[in-house]
Amino acid sequence: MTRVALFGGSFNPPHVAHQLVALYVLETQPVDELWFVPTYSHPFGKLLVAYEHRIAMCELAAAPLGLRVRTSRAEAELAERPGFVASHTLDLVDYLAAQGHQLRLVVGTDILGDAAKWHRWDDVVARAPLIVVGRAGHRLPSGSLETGVTMPEISATRVRDLLAHGAPDVTGLVPRDVLRYIAQHNLYQP
Repeated sequence: MTRVALFGGSFNPPHVAHQLVALYVLETQPVDELWFVPTYSHPFGKLLVAYEHRIAMCELAAAPLGLRVRTSRAEAELAERPGFVASHTLDLVDYLAAQGHQLRLVVGTDILGDAAKWHRWDDVVARAPLIVVGRAGHRLPSGSLETGVTMPEISATRVRDLLAHGAPDVTGLVPRDVLRYIAQHNLYQP
């Protein structure tokens, strides 16, 4: 049974803090692999670039991290089910657990504040115990356990804003190959 850390998110776009978290989790937590899992459609209605672009960018971000990091298309597989409306983490966890994986869920402290909005949050946590990474400006809710590491203050929102406003250099925020992909496909332009 493969022990997998699921690192879900919009990845709109993936940035270097995502890579740092992935490496940290692989090197310190009892997991065999880490999977970037881009959401197919955001349950809270956030606008995203096309799923295939986000998959491609996650694959580029994962490549330098080695064979223990991959990008999962499980969300697209779930979206093919009849009646699909939006992604629910519990559906993802149940789907992957049925394939024989032992799961952990990587989340930031920023996500924990919205746990009440998640579909059957307690069931998600019971089936895929959390690995919590700190985010600057977000306190850990009482009763939660965290890794003790805080992710750098990099957000995909900030990256998109900088790109949309023609910022001259975001190379310190986004992996080089991802940045090349964004330029080649004219993503995040005004």
